[in-house]
Amino acid sequence: MKLLVTGATGKLGKKVVEALLQIIPAEQLAVSVRNPEKADNLRARGVEVRHGDFDQPATLDQAFAGIDRLLIISADGDNDTRIRQHTNAVEAAARAKVGFIAYTSLGKASESQLFLAPVHRVTEEVILKTGIPYSFLRNNWYLENETSSIQGVLAGAPWVTSAGNGRVGWALQQDYAEAAAAVLAGEGHENTIYELSGKPLTQEELAALLSRVIGKEVSVQSVNDETYAEIMKGAGVPEPVIPFLLAIQKGIRDGELDIESSDFEKVLGHPVTPTQQGLKQIVQQIQASGN
Repeated sequence: MKLLVTGATGKLGKKVVEALLQIIPAEQLAVSVRNPEKADNLRARGVEVRHGDFDQPATLDQAFAGIDRLLIISADGDNDTRIRQHTNAVEAAARAKVGFIAYTSLGKASESQLFLAPVHRVTEEVILKTGIPYSFLRNNWYLENETSSIQGVLAGAPWVTSAGNGRVGWALQQDYAEAAAAVLAGEGHENTIYELSGKPLTQEELAALLSRVIGKEVSVQSVNDETYAEIMKGAGVPEPVIPFLLAIQKGIRDGELDIESSDFEKVLGHPVTPTQQGLKQIVQQIQASGN
């Protein structure tokens, strides 16, 4: 049995590979990366490193050859680029006759109105058309995505949001990685959809947990989108990034990430890391890095 992970040098990919190496021998694992030299440390540990570029389908044919179970980690970029790249990867998997595809998708991908959803909806549809057994890992939101807001709070700023009372199923990236590893290496996950979501919380509730972690009250500044954009601009956020942040705030406000599910625990075999504990880890990482 040979397993392969794409994007293995990315933030999530690295964690997935480490989780897999805890449960399978290194010789059963291969990785597909755009720049193989960045995975030299994995090669040294016995992992097979293959060159695979989502923009060069011929490299994917070679990367996926002889692979039984494949994890496609969603790529970065604009929607059109990601759809093209994901389609290339899925079609290459079909040509290679891969036996199982797991894909890191988005919460409620088939119906979500979040601006990120079309990429995942199309990719899921492309996978379904192949007829290959699949598992869609519909990830909610990484708690690490709030690192810049946490840094601001540690520097004395309020928690700023235009998401209103919208709730988010935050969880640590490590939990998402361990879930992906469990599905890729485990049994009984064929043709499944897992809504991987932590306990949904509002911005106020998340800030209250952060208050406990840092030992001082975190004030929440709830504003409209226009004011949020101005505050982000004043904080030095690059202007091209601001529409992305506004779209996330709107999605949260509209309930797109408010997902109640026990799938995380089902896949992991244990409860997801409590949000307060996750926040503590992030705070410690920020403080250790001196930021």
